[in-house]
Amino acid sequence: MEAEDNEYSEPVEKTSSTSRQPQNEDFKNFDIVRATQYGAYERCRELIEADYDVNTLDKENVSLLHWAAINNRTDIVKYYLLKGAIIDKFGGDLNSTPLHWATRQGHLTMVVVLMSYGADPSLRDGEGCSCIHLAAQFGHTAIVAYLIAKGQDVDMLDKSGMTPLMWAAYRVFSHDPARLLLTFGASLNITDKSKKNSPLHWACQYGNHVVIKILVEAGANMEAVNAKGETALDIAMSLRNGSIIRWLRNARAERGIGHKHCLQALTAKKSVRDTVMSVFPFVALFVLGFIPELSLKWYYKLLLYLVTAGVAKLTIELFFDNNVSVVVPKYVSLATLFWLYATWFTYLLPYFPTHKVPCVFGIFTAVMSYNLWKSWRSDPGFISATQEEKYQTILEFAELQSISMNQFCSTCVVKRPIRSKHCSVCNKCVAKMDHHCPWVDNCVGALNHKYFLGFLVFVLGTLIIYLHSCALFWAHNCPWDFYEEGITGIITKIFTTSPWVGWTAINALGHSIWVTPVLVCQLYQIMWLGMTTNERVNMARYKHFHHTKQENGKIEYRSPFHRGCIKNLIDVLGWSCCGLFRPQTCDWRKITDFVGDPPKMYTRKANSLHSSSSPTSSHFSSVHPRISLLLSCLVTLLLHIITIDRSEDMHSEDAVKICCLGREVISSLHSFKYGLQKSFSISFGRVSP
Repeated sequence: MEAEDNEYSEPVEKTSSTSRQPQNEDFKNFDIVRATQYGAYERCRELIEADYDVNTLDKENVSLLHWAAINNRTDIVKYYLLKGAIIDKFGGDLNSTPLHWATRQGHLTMVVVLMSYGADPSLRDGEGCSCIHLAAQFGHTAIVAYLIAKGQDVDMLDKSGMTPLMWAAYRVFSHDPARLLLTFGASLNITDKSKKNSPLHWACQYGNHVVIKILVEAGANMEAVNAKGETALDIAMSLRNGSIIRWLRNARAERGIGHKHCLQALTAKKSVRDTVMSVFPFVALFVLGFIPELSLKWYYKLLLYLVTAGVAKLTIELFFDNNVSVVVPKYVSLATLFWLYATWFTYLLPYFPTHKVPCVFGIFTAVMSYNLWKSWRSDPGFISATQEEKYQTILEFAELQSISMNQFCSTCVVKRPIRSKHCSVCNKCVAKMDHHCPWVDNCVGALNHKYFLGFLVFVLGTLIIYLHSCALFWAHNCPWDFYEEGITGIITKIFTTSPWVGWTAINALGHSIWVTPVLVCQLYQIMWLGMTTNERVNMARYKHFHHTKQENGKIEYRSPFHRGCIKNLIDVLGWSCCGLFRPQTCDWRKITDFVGDPPKMYTRKANSLHSSSSPTSSHFSSVHPRISLLLSCLVTLLLHIITIDRSEDMHSEDAVKICCLGREVISSLHSFKYGLQKSFSISFGRVSP
């Protein structure tokens, strides 16, 4: 149990695990060992000043510095060191130093203090382990990171030739510290001295499926054998661990290990599998829609469908792997768009009487394609760091304690910016992350969110135009009467006329159904909530979203980044409109904390999550009367012009009326312009004119 400095918390004792914490008045009767364990600083000081030797060992061969270190009594440790305590004194049953004891308990603060006074982390204890081995054994990731940053070898060998990564694979059933060690270049295939086991062997020996996956994905040699001639798969089979056996067999197949014939060799190649998974949606969509288009009897079509289903099942079993959820969705969307455009040009284009709709369709296609490309290929805001910056982050985290564990990413070894999140698919931290979108095969973050919104808007517009084109096609080729034929008759007529057009229309409608709520949800979160998708899902975990109501003390969730509906949207889109707007220009890859309370750089007013009105609506209230006046003058002017046009005669008084109305319109325009400028200056942070 980790205790804070100068707090009288339950101590760690080797002799007893049931010692009860006494009352404060009993401290004066403590001997120095017990006073050290309980953190009774004044009692310790009193005894040391009475000429007690600070390096005296107790009956268990343990020094006072050991007891202070294991109980995280930093003030007492500093005092003992000033009084001449030997910092690297060995003691206890395991013949360890105080630094070893602090490391075993996971006391990062104590490790930092001891090393700042010169403690040597490379010394071996009685079992032959240095501090980095102990930290890896017990899963103390922060201490492992600190020791590496202070220069300890990531592949340091203990007495039996075990590396920290081997100990992590053997003892720790979680991602870290194994993932952290690999980030700093730990060897995947090094073996120990006695059993010749690699880290993968050790992970399989103890059924550590979490670390097995990490090691295999990092490229560990799956064919390496130990002193007994066993591979990692052999060890898993001897232990009858079914889930690990299946996972290792699939991983070996993906690498092409153990294939017996040419088909296995073909399916084992990752490039071949990725190609098949990419082409599969194009072929599947075409075959499913084209078979009904053939001039065959219905039973022949049914037979073709059965054959197609069999071929598809065989293809999926042979070529689809664990990467299917990453590869296939993107190509499903691309295949759908490809066949929609092919159908539009071959079937639907001739039915447009003018070129207006095709031109709009072409513009929408161009803008949609641009936004899709930018969403797919552009940097969403990945956060990277050099090796020196990673070391500096660790030292800042450990020594200055300016970084909490929630802000520290053990994979990227960076201090997470305030709105960032680590993406498990991209394996990188993303600034202002919204979500990872499988349809564009990229994260949506600070730098490409506007392109993703643009893609949603214009793909929805494209799909609507396509459905309109299908309606024109059906109106020309199969006109129907709803009251006579009903829904069933109309659907039968549509698919009888052209099954392919009906099939593509179903696809377009299906994509419209999911694109529309995604777009609405995105706009709602951006404008009304001032949140990303990640923040909305995890806001209960983010303390800066917690606001306590003064009336009842209940916690409500509000975004501290809310700047008003219009501002929120402009911030995401980055539009300045020739200086009319002022989008937020902060770099979310570098902002790690708030400035001020509430943070002035983000918002003037944090609005409630359930707020029903826009905070900027009041800014435009002064514009509404001017709009009414302007519209009134324009309508009156138009009525006079229409009247004169119908009478085909214009008198002098009519001309005078029109001139007067024209002056009123111009005056109203000036008034409206002033009100609009004033409202924008308030709502978008500009200086009032």
